Amino acid sequence: MKWPLVGMTGKLVIDLLFGTTRIKSVGMEPVRQILSGRKFIFAFWHSRLLLVSYLYQGWGAAILVSGSEDGEIIARILQRQGHATIRGSSSRGGMRALARQIKLMREKEIPGGVVPDGPLGPRFKVQPGVITLAKKTGYPIVPVSYSAKTLKVFASWDRFILPCPFTECTIIYGAPVYVPREADRQKETCCQDILERELCRITSCVDESFGHQIE
Repeated sequence: MKWPLVGMTGKLVIDLLFGTTRIKSVGMEPVRQILSGRKFIFAFWHSRLLLVSYLYQGWGAAILVSGSEDGEIIARILQRQGHATIRGSSSRGGMRALARQIKLMREKEIPGGVVPDGPLGPRFKVQPGVITLAKKTGYPIVPVSYSAKTLKVFASWDRFILPCPFTECTIIYGAPVYVPREADRQKETCCQDILERELCRITSCVDESFGHQIE
């Protein structure tokens, strides 16, 4: 399949899937004002990408995506959803990609999106790039996750989840994490730990609400 068709087909499948689901949000009220200002960074685990990108399509967020072939598929879908993608990872041009993301977010005053445990893990471990992004842009990080009543869990490193059609989904928002512009390395590490704990907390919370324990 040619790359343009990958993006078009992927977006169509995601739209059809979530068009059949009942979606509820939890924890939105405390972050509503932040989201309405469009100056924020969404942080979500690699396994919990689909619903976030679906709900916020058309927002024109700057999202960092792996430079791998699998990343190309994700990038094409995100572009079809109306986002700007920056290619790179910790192993492939990560610092250059992060610099481009910072520049784009500052110049266009748009939201950002980061998968802090991607593209190869370790699973549920926040890498420092998202903290640098927040420090340099001044944007708060909003942790977000989701789960579904019936779903398939893939045997991949990230335990990627795929909701079943006609199921119930819940998207959950965590407490924002602010990284001061003058933060030193110790403060950055503290913010990294806080974000990781909050992402793990809301993910466990939303999984448990459906009776799941995804190891």
